[in-house]
Amino acid sequence: MVTTLRPDNDREKPGARWSPIYHGLRDAIVSHRLAPGTKLPEDELAAIYSVSRTVIRSALQALSHDWLVRLEPNRGAFVAQPSPKEACEVFDARALIEPKVAALAACVARHEDVRLLRSHLEKEEEALHAGRDSDAIMLSAKFHVAIAEIAGQAVLTGFVRDLVSHSSLIIALYWRRRDTTCESHAHHALVDAIEAGEAETAARLMEEHLLDLLSGLDLDRVDRKPGKLAEILR
Repeated sequence: MVTTLRPDNDREKPGARWSPIYHGLRDAIVSHRLAPGTKLPEDELAAIYSVSRTVIRSALQALSHDWLVRLEPNRGAFVAQPSPKEACEVFDARALIEPKVAALAACVARHEDVRLLRSHLEKEEEALHAGRDSDAIMLSAKFHVAIAEIAGQAVLTGFVRDLVSHSSLIIALYWRRRDTTCESHAHHALVDAIEAGEAETAARLMEEHLLDLLSGLDLDRVDRKPGKLAEILR
């Protein structure tokens, strides 16, 4: 089964008016300039970006879909704030599901799948080396989703997509080293095992990789207090 590594929603369309706001807020969250729990008032963001509140609302909804923002009825939008306990639970769930998914992918992957995975890794490494940390985190998440798509299991793919979106925020908030986004050698070894059809090896590498990701997080870190939005986002 060939996976296209396609974007999962319209936020990737360059013509979307809210796309620059989405990327600006996403980068500020991932780079820790916007602290967890920071309130994101629609009117203040609309003034900062010189757009309507409707455009801001669309950007915030897209960020909520990525688990980066929490929308609360009658209270507004806030930068999401996953707890250390929640972080561990997310990675425990990934460790239960993704090794099986990697093994299934190794059993059915075709040449086209492997070629697309390797092309994707090149983009991920380029983003990391260029210091585009938020892009690297999102690309890493899509790599894991792509493996699930190759496996051809729609239900498991849905689980993986949800979990990696959630863990992208966790990594962004708690990483203690830059390669926590996903060490390139781990991803390359996974692709090698999938290409060789080595299901057991792929499962073992995925499990080790996820444990390494969790070990690269500093779950005791205390985040700094929020600053003024206009200063942070200028």
